Amino acid sequence: MSDEEFEPLDPTLQNILDAKSLRWVFVGGKGGVGKTTSSCSLAVQLAKVRETVLIISTDPAHNISDAFSQKFTKVPTKVNGFDNLSAMEVDPNIGFAELPEEYFTGIGENDAWRSSKNVIQELLGAFPGIDEAMSYAEVMKLVKRMDFSVVVFDTAPTGHTLRLLSFPAVVEKGLGKLLRLKNQLSPLISNMARMFGGADSGFNPDLLSGRLEEMLPTIQAVNAQFRDPAATTFVCVCIAEFLSLYETERLIQELTKVGIDTHNIVVNQLLYQKTGEKPCSMCEARCKIQAKYLDQIADLYEDFHVVKLPLLEKEVRGVEAVTSFSANLVVPYKPV
Repeated sequence: MSDEEFEPLDPTLQNILDAKSLRWVFVGGKGGVGKTTSSCSLAVQLAKVRETVLIISTDPAHNISDAFSQKFTKVPTKVNGFDNLSAMEVDPNIGFAELPEEYFTGIGENDAWRSSKNVIQELLGAFPGIDEAMSYAEVMKLVKRMDFSVVVFDTAPTGHTLRLLSFPAVVEKGLGKLLRLKNQLSPLISNMARMFGGADSGFNPDLLSGRLEEMLPTIQAVNAQFRDPAATTFVCVCIAEFLSLYETERLIQELTKVGIDTHNIVVNQLLYQKTGEKPCSMCEARCKIQAKYLDQIADLYEDFHVVKLPLLEKEVRGVEAVTSFSANLVVPYKPV
């Protein structure tokens, strides 16, 4: 075996910037480890090498507005100072009822789909996760329609993220069941519609299922893309502490189980001793703890790109601060 095989991988995220086929980049980890700063920094770096970049926050806490000091909504909005970087905030728990009205227009002359939202909600209640998955599917359709070169997801803490990534598979299964059910119940629904509202009541089960059938190919395509390492990758963010490392290992195992590529870890909030400066006892103790967990990370993840980011004296807020901090993703940080 040659020595090259034992050389540690480049400690940067340059591999993501170089992978021009990537369409979806997820950034996730335990709460409070700096996922938002990392994902916004990565989006800024991607904007330098890709045509159009979108960063989506799927964390109900929505911190990308704070990171860029600019209010974002559920419609993609350009980030100040960028021509090719947009941001949007989506609540994955929003459910079907609160989706913007424009998602439901133009489906039929009488808009039966929109007028029957309540009926559909009752139906969907029978399939756990479908409610969230359909709102997610609508977001994915919106993203695909706008055709961004790459989409960065600033995800919610670990549990939510794993559920989000399994949505395409859940909804694919669920919609299949719904459509089979529709074929069995369609005559019954039509008869009831005639009984209660006459033949021209405008309630047409085919219009309802048409919308579901229309979603299925999108979801199947997304499902296939999520499992394609050339199109999708997951960046794990952690800090050098036991619980965070434990959560990262669990996340990596779950991602492997569902077939999603991951080969980058960002270790955030590291204390660096300044040269020629004697650290206080607290800093010295923290540095020892860090060193222990950094050794463990090096042993566990020798086939990963491990990026080390510093704990700064100030918060990383505003486009300028994020842009400046993002340089640490491509050039390893060295304390002054």
